[in-house]
Amino acid sequence: MFDLIIKNANLPDGRKGVDIAVSSGKITVIEANIAGEARETIDATNRLVSTSFVDPHFHMDATLSLGLPRMNTSGTLLEGIALWGELRPLLTTEALVERALAYCDLAVSQGLLHIRTHVDTSDPRLVTAEAMLEVKERVAPYIDLQLVAFPQDGYYRAADGVKSLERALDMGVDIVGGIPHFERTMQDGAASVEALCRIAADRGLPVDMHCDETDDPMSRHIETLSAQTVRFGLQGRVAGSHLTSMHSMDNYYVSKLIPLMAEAQINVIPNPLINIMLQGRHDTYPKRRGMTRVRELMAAGLNVSFGHDCVMDPWYSMGSGDMLEVGHMAIHVAQMSGVEDKKNIFDALTVNSAKTMGLENYGLSVGCNADLVMLQAEDVLEALRLKPTRLAVIRRGKVIARTEPKISRLQLDGRPEKIDMGRNPTNRG
Repeated sequence: MFDLIIKNANLPDGRKGVDIAVSSGKITVIEANIAGEARETIDATNRLVSTSFVDPHFHMDATLSLGLPRMNTSGTLLEGIALWGELRPLLTTEALVERALAYCDLAVSQGLLHIRTHVDTSDPRLVTAEAMLEVKERVAPYIDLQLVAFPQDGYYRAADGVKSLERALDMGVDIVGGIPHFERTMQDGAASVEALCRIAADRGLPVDMHCDETDDPMSRHIETLSAQTVRFGLQGRVAGSHLTSMHSMDNYYVSKLIPLMAEAQINVIPNPLINIMLQGRHDTYPKRRGMTRVRELMAAGLNVSFGHDCVMDPWYSMGSGDMLEVGHMAIHVAQMSGVEDKKNIFDALTVNSAKTMGLENYGLSVGCNADLVMLQAEDVLEALRLKPTRLAVIRRGKVIARTEPKISRLQLDGRPEKIDMGRNPTNRG
């Protein structure tokens, strides 16, 4: 007997009307009309069943802190950083844990079961690291949470920045972070990239750096990060987040840069919601879009995954934990509206991000973990268009969240009595 069978599911790869059987937390069969009984059966009614969503770039220590100790009145990146600096001395482990757990509840409801969060190490008290390590342990049954030691005020620029980051790693934080463009000089930024890659190589850890989150085309730390990745043999274990300066670089330089990034097997993490909000602030018109060169990077074979980055914090007053909202924005900002474009963007919310995080047994094939989400949509194109209701969220074969479908009831003569908001109205079949 199976633990769970999902019947009549549409899959992201285009297969329709197939069944998925689960035993002991793993996908055991994917085929049409699976014979056999199950302890629980869900009829997907030809709706999309996908692997659970993955967010490879988030700030859980800051989430849901909007308005503390005041609002970001300008809405800029720099005021957000300054505001976080005001809040940081007031942070307590208890408050950090409470807000993070509340966000994780929201994430589960959205089918988001895998998150990499950056943990600010600039305060020598390291209450952020202490809190996020506790959260990681508490949510482990339902969320894979990775932690990045992130020197928000600069590895060299912050007092005790070097020692604090090392201490956070000693405490059990998983990944080495950095922010080279926020150091005092370009030279300090380049030196921080080298030092942090050396630490990662010595400790056998991955690297994930906020890199070139600026409109300045001369901010070229991704070049240094790629070179140091190759130097220290870290290929495939390094992520460059944001990379927004690439939207301002000239095409000739980028034509040399992208092959270097490909050689280093850099994982690229744009953050569409935040990048479009915070970049180009000094422009009048024409106004830059604020996101790195997603299409070109994908075409060069780099692994591109999208992050949510922020939800209701000093940098971003919006957000809902919905990775489809991130993908929806990416379609617009990157102008990737073609059918294959949209499929690639859906991959950037799922399989690509899982690769960035190095998740084991992730996927929608036999033997993978049964971490799934059933959506009120018929395929990935409709999922990105509608950002639909998550009808069921499944972790290791167990349903951990359910939501009723969104149905509108009409009172119009001669028209249908109800509209299923997950069905394409142009589909007459």
